[in-house]
Amino acid sequence: MARRVELIICLLAGSVFGPAQPLAIERIGIRADAPGKPFPHFWEQMFGSGRAGLSLRESYRRDLTATKKATGFSYVRFHAIFHDELGVYDEDAQGKPVYNFSYVDQIYDGLLERNVRPFVELSFMPRKLSATDHLHPFWYKPFPNPPKDYDRWAELVFRFTQHLIQRYGIDEVSQWYFEVWNEPNIDFWSGEPKEETYFHLYDSAAAAVKKADRRLRVGGPSTAQAAWVDRFIDHCAKRHVPVDFASTHVYGNESAKDVFGTDERIPQSDMVARAARKVFDQVKASAMPALPILFTEYNATYLNDVQVTDSTYMGPWLANNIRLCDGLVTTMAYWGFSDVFEEQGVVKKPFYGGYGLIAVDGIPKPAFNAFAMLHDLGTERIPLRSDSIIATRRADKSLVLAVWNYVPADQIGSPKQVEVTIEHVSQFHRVRVRLLDQDHGSALTAWEAMGRPDFPSREQQKLLRAAGQMPPAEVRPFFGSVSLSLPAHSLALVEVIP
Repeated sequence: MARRVELIICLLAGSVFGPAQPLAIERIGIRADAPGKPFPHFWEQMFGSGRAGLSLRESYRRDLTATKKATGFSYVRFHAIFHDELGVYDEDAQGKPVYNFSYVDQIYDGLLERNVRPFVELSFMPRKLSATDHLHPFWYKPFPNPPKDYDRWAELVFRFTQHLIQRYGIDEVSQWYFEVWNEPNIDFWSGEPKEETYFHLYDSAAAAVKKADRRLRVGGPSTAQAAWVDRFIDHCAKRHVPVDFASTHVYGNESAKDVFGTDERIPQSDMVARAARKVFDQVKASAMPALPILFTEYNATYLNDVQVTDSTYMGPWLANNIRLCDGLVTTMAYWGFSDVFEEQGVVKKPFYGGYGLIAVDGIPKPAFNAFAMLHDLGTERIPLRSDSIIATRRADKSLVLAVWNYVPADQIGSPKQVEVTIEHVSQFHRVRVRLLDQDHGSALTAWEAMGRPDFPSREQQKLLRAAGQMPPAEVRPFFGSVSLSLPAHSLALVEVIP
């Protein structure tokens, strides 16, 4: 039987007409005039994406535009702006550096024309500047190696940033970010010892960025597994190395051993927030306690898991992560906004557990719809004691609630009922509800019903794009209470409107 949601607007407080089968009920009370706290939308200011060269493709730019419309995001981060396919660095017959920024200009022009700014990751090493021929196993084969000459590396960074200022102006480029490298604590950096050689790389790059203009923002260490942040800040403070933000990464399926050095079992729902708390505490205890904290990569998993990143599981996972990370971070960049992505090679089917919000052929995933829904949350949060709701208030005093039924991705779970009573609501007259579940806003469900074709026909693509659209919100009169019957892995957005 198809799942369904039943929205009941109670005519009298406590009068609830629920589904046929009794469900466990969670009752939540909210005062519409309760004091709130600022709720900046830290989860939707920046997204990651496939490597720099992919941003020249029409499909990438189409997905960028769709994500911008849904979330209003401001920055995009990608690897490999110095990859040889972009021709940035070469050497002439005498071994002297030759610079070429023509593709760089096309890449950044394309972003700015769509009102998105670059979050510049300074990576990877050009072949002719690389100390060794060691290649990373990614399909596009970047060089994860130290430079053969750190002065030439610094000069590359300086010439690059200087060119950006000349092309776009310092007033524009000073609003960008410059991050040195990507995940130097794992296989994206072959220097040994890793930490010491990365700090050398960072110091020379940071000095080069500031040489171009002191107003430019530079930071790191851009590590995997929320590592090194405390020691990185200590290094910069003791050696007076410029740093304007601390950046790191974490994924929901990381092991506690890798992130915390413990043997505990941390659920996927909590791992990102636990890592954010760790980094927050490290920064506050450091010599630079006000340093902005940027998680420049995060997701529920770093694996290609269809039942995670392609499914409705992402709705409650994202909402719950926002609930837990609020106040611990400055910005979090979901990895990534599009499946125009080739780290494991050319995409072979529309749903393979890709990291993107949008599958190939412009098919929106449930995660895209979750971001679009959560974008409508207000800018003031009302504190509540519940692990399945975020209550917010907009400037016009309307209330917006995200309510979910989180169940681990590998479990079927059960539906649950949530009853929300709102006090001091005489000015509210309508309620509008959107539901994301397997039957509403899930192109994955439609693809599976088609027999999971690897290469959908154009007509099937059209049907999948339609299935990925959210149906119109359900609008009802409001009389003080809302009851929701939520399937497992579902997310609802409730707007209570003056």
